[in-house]
Amino acid sequence: MESARSEHAPTGADHTPGAGAPLAALVGTGQLVPCLDGQDRRAVELDQAASTQAHPAVADRVSDFLPWYSSVHRGAGFRSRRATAAYEDARRGVLAFAGRSEDGPDVAILCRNTTEAINHLAYRLRLDPDEVVVTTVVEHHANLLPWGRVARRRYVECGADGTFTTDDVIAALDAGPRPPALLAVTGASNVSGWLPPLGPIITAAHERGVPVLVDAAQLAPHRPLPADADFLALSGHKLYAPFGSGALIGPRALFETGDPFLAGGGAVDLVGLDEVIWTAPPDREEAGSPNVIGAIALHAAIDALGSIGWDAVIAHERSLTARLHSGLQAIGGVRLLGPAGRAVPGAETLPVAAFTVEGIHHALVAARLSAEYGIAVRHGCFCAHPYVIRLLGMDESDVDAYRREVLEGDFRQVPGAVRASAGLGTSEEDIDLLLAAVDDLAGGAPSPVPYDQDRATGDYFPVTDEPGWRHAARELGAACSSG
Repeated sequence: MESARSEHAPTGADHTPGAGAPLAALVGTGQLVPCLDGQDRRAVELDQAASTQAHPAVADRVSDFLPWYSSVHRGAGFRSRRATAAYEDARRGVLAFAGRSEDGPDVAILCRNTTEAINHLAYRLRLDPDEVVVTTVVEHHANLLPWGRVARRRYVECGADGTFTTDDVIAALDAGPRPPALLAVTGASNVSGWLPPLGPIITAAHERGVPVLVDAAQLAPHRPLPADADFLALSGHKLYAPFGSGALIGPRALFETGDPFLAGGGAVDLVGLDEVIWTAPPDREEAGSPNVIGAIALHAAIDALGSIGWDAVIAHERSLTARLHSGLQAIGGVRLLGPAGRAVPGAETLPVAAFTVEGIHHALVAARLSAEYGIAVRHGCFCAHPYVIRLLGMDESDVDAYRREVLEGDFRQVPGAVRASAGLGTSEEDIDLLLAAVDDLAGGAPSPVPYDQDRATGDYFPVTDEPGWRHAARELGAACSSG
C-alpha cells in the first residue's frame, strides 16, 4: 500500500513558490473580465469549492491524448488499445490516491461525480427500508438525499458553531437497538470548510461494526484521503480536472453480486432475451461508453497534486485560511459563520469562508463583487440547506415563512450567505482584493448602477445594457442560490 501511494499521491515533493504566490497557474489565470465602470479587471476566482479551474498539466495531458482517443474496452485497433490502457491506468491512479493497492480488496468505479457515486452506492448496498443510515446535518445534499430514498436516516446534530464531536457521532451510532447499516459523513464541509475528526469517527464506527462512507468531494483537493474509510466518493471537477469524471471506491466484494446501478453494454458477459450474466467489477458497474477523457484528466490532476506534495498544499492553504478569516473578522458588519467565526479550539478548516454582511442581501453582495470588482464567489445555501439554516441561527417560524414564499415561486427571501473559497491557484493578493471589496460594501460604498432582484431566482442583476450581465443568468436553472 505504501508503494501505491508513493507513485501517485502527494508526498511532499519540493515546491517553494514565493511568499503569498499561488502554487499553480491554473488555466485561465490572468484572464480579464468586464466590470460596470468600463474597466477590465483580472478575474479573481474565489469559488473553488464549487468547481476548480483546470490544472495546466491536466489540459496538457488531455491535449496529448486526444489524437489517441478511441473506444475503451471495445476495439482491436491500436488507438482503442491505447485508450483502454490509459483508462485503466487512471483507475489505478485513483486507487493509489485513495491509499489503496491495485491488487488489494478495493475497486475504483469511475463515474461522473460525487453525487453519482453516492447514489450508486445507495443502490448497491441493497438496504431494507427499515435499516438506518447515520449521517449529519453538516452534509451536502448529495450525502443526504440518496439515503432518504433507501433507508431511514438518523442525524448527528451540530452546535451553533457548526461542528460536532466524535462523542456526538458515537451517540447517534448507539441510539438504536441495532447498529446502523452505514455511517455517511463529510470529509470537509463545503460551507464552512470545517474538517471533522475523521480518524476517531471512523474508528468508533468500526468498533461497532458500522462501515463508513466519506464524502470526499471537498476533502480530496486539500488533504490526504482516509485510508481506513470503507467507501470514498470524489469529483474531478473539484480536483482541478473539469472533464466530468469522479470515483466511488469501496470493497470489490460488494459489487460482485446483484445487478449494477446502470444496465447496458460493457457490463455483461452474456445476454439473452430472458437472461443476463453480469461481468465482474469494475466493468459490471460502468455500463455504456466510459468518459475516457475525464479519467485521463482525473489521473493527471492526481499526478499534479503529487508533484506539489501535501506539505506544500497544506502550508499554502493554512496561510490563506488565516488571512481570509482574520481579514473578514476585522471588517465591521461582517459575520463569519461556522467554527472560524467562533474560534472553536482545535477546529481546523480549509480556505473557505461563509459570511454575511449586515444590511446587504447575500445575493447582492455576490453580484456586486462580480460586477464591480471582478471577484467570483458563490451565495445562497450551497446545496447544504439544513446546515446553513443552523449556522444562521434561524428558527422554525423563519424557515416556514420563506418556505411558503418558495412554494409560490418567490425566491427573494431565501436565506443564505456569501462563500469565498480558495485553492492551489489562489494568491494572498486575491484574498486582499476580496477583503478590500467586502470592506467597501460593508462600509456603504454606493453602487454605480441600480441592481434588480429577480423573483424567480433571488439573484441580483445590475440594471445595465452592457452585454453579458442579464441574459445568461436568466437561463433555466441558472440561479446561484438554488440547490
